Amino acid sequence: MSTPLLQVIVASVRPTRIGGSVADWFIPIAESHGGFAVERVDLREIALPLLNEPEHPMKQAYVHEHSKQWSATISRGDAYVFVTPEYDFSPPASLLNAIQYLAKEWMFKPVGLVSYGGVSAGLRSANALRIIATANSMMPLPGAVSIPFAGKLIDQESKRFVPGEVQDKAATSMLGELVRWERAMRTLRSGNG
Repeated sequence: MSTPLLQVIVASVRPTRIGGSVADWFIPIAESHGGFAVERVDLREIALPLLNEPEHPMKQAYVHEHSKQWSATISRGDAYVFVTPEYDFSPPASLLNAIQYLAKEWMFKPVGLVSYGGVSAGLRSANALRIIATANSMMPLPGAVSIPFAGKLIDQESKRFVPGEVQDKAATSMLGELVRWERAMRTLRSGNG
């Protein structure tokens, strides 16, 4: 059996975002963990327009090339990690739009959350995403990586994100959970569950 694919999805598309730097920190941890092949998926590069498909996504009757490409990308994944800020107590609109473009592609896959923000560490965004993930038949993990005052953890010279040991341990723990959930959910994805 091939190694399952973990897609690390960078949610923010803002020009001033730090989500790319947070993903740059997380991805090597995921790669060294060894449970997954890892792919970075950046919503700023994907550049989906506001949902414009005429049919409900459950039908998978996509007419636009960007939708077909997005479907193919997400279909490759066996598990996901959303790297997400909190905007107005919520996930960014770019991530909500990206999720709502699809339906079956997300189903029966686990999702981990790396949330960041100010004092709240993006926890309200993460909690909203747990509900949204469940509504899309994903399994949001109870364990997560929460990063308070994330902007202060960017090294001004290198522009690298440098969190503390707490976040490193949380990332490793969450990856272990993702491996177990991905394995358990394969039966559901195969249609034999």
